[in-house]
This record gives sequence, C-alpha cells and structure tokens, in this order.
Amino acid sequence: MLDYDLHCHSNISDGMLTPTEVVERAAGRGVKALALTDHDDMDGLDEARAAAQQHGMSFINGVEISVTWRSHTLHIVGLGIDPHYPPLVAGLRTVRSGRGERARKMSDALAKAGVGGVLAGAYQYANNPNMIGRTHFARYLVESGHCKDVKSVFNRYLVKGKPGYVPHQWAELSDAISWIRGSGGLAVLAHPGRYMTGRSGMGKKTMHELLTEFVACGGQALEVVTGSHTPEQYAEFGRYAEEFNLLASCGSDFHGPGESWRDMGRLPDLPLNCRPVWQALGLQ
Repeated sequence: MLDYDLHCHSNISDGMLTPTEVVERAAGRGVKALALTDHDDMDGLDEARAAAQQHGMSFINGVEISVTWRSHTLHIVGLGIDPHYPPLVAGLRTVRSGRGERARKMSDALAKAGVGGVLAGAYQYANNPNMIGRTHFARYLVESGHCKDVKSVFNRYLVKGKPGYVPHQWAELSDAISWIRGSGGLAVLAHPGRYMTGRSGMGKKTMHELLTEFVACGGQALEVVTGSHTPEQYAEFGRYAEEFNLLASCGSDFHGPGESWRDMGRLPDLPLNCRPVWQALGLQ
C-alpha cells in the first residue's frame, strides 16, 4: 500500500474540508507525502504546507487545470509547481474567470427543466465563489431533496446530454502543460479512465491519440492508481505509461468524507512495470 497521495482537493476549489483539515485527515490515514491539487487555484498551498510541516509530512505544491481537448474536458495535474510563476498565475486566473458565467447558464438550464433557485443554493456551498462548479450545484441539489447523493445528481443532471450540463471552453492542452513545466513542475494526465466512460467517452483509438498529443506537448506522467480507477484500469494505464514512456502517478482524488470514490491514503501499489513519478519529485 502506498503512503503517497498526489491528488486531493480542499474547499479552496470543490472539496469539503479546509486545507488544514485535508492534511490532518491524510496524516491520520498514514499518508507520508501529499500534494494538494485544487482545481484551477493555488490559494490553499501555503496553509496546507504549514499543516504538513506540523505532521512531519512531505508536501508537494500542486494544481489541477481544466482543459478542453476536442470535445472532451480533461484535467491536467501539475506537481512540484512554483505557485508564483507569472504565466501559471495568469493562466489560472483566465480559466477561473469563466466559471461564474457557466454557473448562471447551468442554473438557467436547470430552471427550464423544472429545477429552480439553484444558483443561490450552489453558491452557499462554494467557500471560494470564484471556483463555483458542478460539485457545488450537486451538493445543493442533494440538500434540497432532488437526489440522494452527489453522484446521482451528476448522472441525472450535470453530465453531457443531461439538462444541467453546459459546455465550456477551458484551457488548451498545450497551454496547461506549458504553464506547469515553465514553473518547474511535472504535468500529469489525471484519472484517464474517466475519459473513456459514459455516453461521450473516448475509445482506445482516441485515448492513444490523446496520449500522443500529451507527450508531444511535454506531458510527463499518467495517473495510474486513482480513486475512480478499477484494478483492471491500474494494469491498463500502467501499460499505457510504459508504452508512452510516462512516469506513473497515484492519488485518491479525495473531495470529502462520503463523497469520493476513495478516502485518502492506503492506495494500492503501482503495477510493477511503472516508474513512479515521486522519484522525479525527489521523494523515495
């Protein structure tokens, strides 16, 4: 079992816990090295780093950047980034700027489907209003009795083809990787198995094309072990990492107690053919 968790979220983006609480939970579950990877925002890093120091935990600056590639929304995790690197700071500011308008469009779409008053409710769940997103809508819709849990809300309302889904143009893949690498970080394609599921999921041919472009743009690692992957996908994406000469990363993708695919820590080992990303981060 791994004691590294290189993908998790606080309430700076769409997590439920503060950065300090995320670190405390990780420490309590045996995590020795942690990366906080909030969506499109780095404001929680200083607080998380200070908490990690108190627990004797190695801490890695991280971020998860929203990207549009063809018709797909992807997430690129940056590990070991410099949060003061001007192009990264400016790029993330641009990505965040579209969230408010998307939220209004989502609320309007849900109202047309008979679900009204959602925007104000969603903002009640957004600790950082600049980071309003689908998860905040989902939490409100659970509280208001429309669905039993967050995953049900996504399946019924918030994914492509459902009444509350609103397409959005995020960062370009090449730009996101450039910001991460320019800041001294490692660019990781997050939870690739999620891009292959659902009505609009990509097939193996498209995944191959994505990984080819990801590498050509300077991508360096693939998230092999992550909360939403099955054991079969650990092996599948371990093979992809080997084929494309990518480092392998791991992370729970934790958002909150009872709301995530997997809790923090105690992740399964990487497949034997993988080269761990933490070796490039100076961790043993």
